[in-house]
Amino acid sequence: MTNMRGQANKRSGTALVEFSLTAFLLVTTLLSVVEMTRFLLIYTTLANAARAGARYAIVHGADRSGVGVNGPSGTGNVSQVQTVVQNFASTGALNVNNLTVNVTYPTDNQVGSTVIVQAIYPYDPFVGWFTPLSLNLRSSSRGVITY
Repeated sequence: MTNMRGQANKRSGTALVEFSLTAFLLVTTLLSVVEMTRFLLIYTTLANAARAGARYAIVHGADRSGVGVNGPSGTGNVSQVQTVVQNFASTGALNVNNLTVNVTYPTDNQVGSTVIVQAIYPYDPFVGWFTPLSLNLRSSSRGVITY
């Protein structure tokens, strides 16, 4: 009888150790999944915002008349394209204050010319364990001015 009690006392802590290791791995896996999902959400939002800016720029060339949102965009006036990108990015999980938007017209802003919209956003991990993943996400979109 005493021999069986001694063996039971020796094994009493193994379940706790196994549970703690398993729970740690489970929590780490769940946090990794959350972080990767957030990373993909931010990158997808950034890419779609750059596309929306390029779409706006290709239909608002130099021949466009009007003011504000309906006004022309070009080498001297890229603020409207930047505003479109920022507005689109604000619908996602992006902090617009950290977003950098570069609009480039390689030649001019006439019909048939190209426009490049680049959006840059510093990725900041939600979980502190993944701080080495801090990097600048970049997305660019190119289009040909049609109007």
